[in-house]
Amino acid sequence: MEKFEKVTGIAAPMPLVNIDTDMIIPKQFLKTIKRSGLGVNLFDEMRYDDNGNEIPDFVLNKPQYRDAEILIAGENFGCGSSREHAPWALKDFGIRAVVSTSFAEIFYNNCFKNGILPIVLPQEAVDVLMKDAEKGSNARMTIDLENQVVTSSDGEEFSFEVDSFRKHCLMNGLDDIGLTLEKAASIDSFEAKATQARPWV
Repeated sequence: MEKFEKVTGIAAPMPLVNIDTDMIIPKQFLKTIKRSGLGVNLFDEMRYDDNGNEIPDFVLNKPQYRDAEILIAGENFGCGSSREHAPWALKDFGIRAVVSTSFAEIFYNNCFKNGILPIVLPQEAVDVLMKDAEKGSNARMTIDLENQVVTSSDGEEFSFEVDSFRKHCLMNGLDDIGLTLEKAASIDSFEAKATQARPWV
């Protein structure tokens, strides 16, 4: 998993509330078990018309937001079903962090396991960042995970809370498999001893 330490990039404003996981990645794209390749279908029903053409007014289709790495979203982001494909699609598109006043719990947990930082801030802070994001590609925000601060393009800072264990995992690029592999030596030692003690198993 890619490490997350500090990200400075374009933030896309998406003020809609209750964006559910089916809006993030519609059900017809859930057939794959690969984490890559889903970015093109992120927000598919909002990004494309019935003929597969881009809808120009959708924020991520606008030239200034095509390379967005941060999403400033409305409340209750990621509600709906628990599909892990939702953070996969966001990450594959290039989104490294999502800022909102609230997240659905399962989606929130899945973000950390897939290298995305979900940040919860008060409404007034999100309002400032949303307005800043509306400036386009000239407004680049910085998210500093080590110091737990979001900085707007104007230099205004907003502190956020994050669980220390999840912070450690993100900063070191550790998903569940990576955490297990950190104990590889202990696992190998246990297996060797178990084989000696019970060679018939």
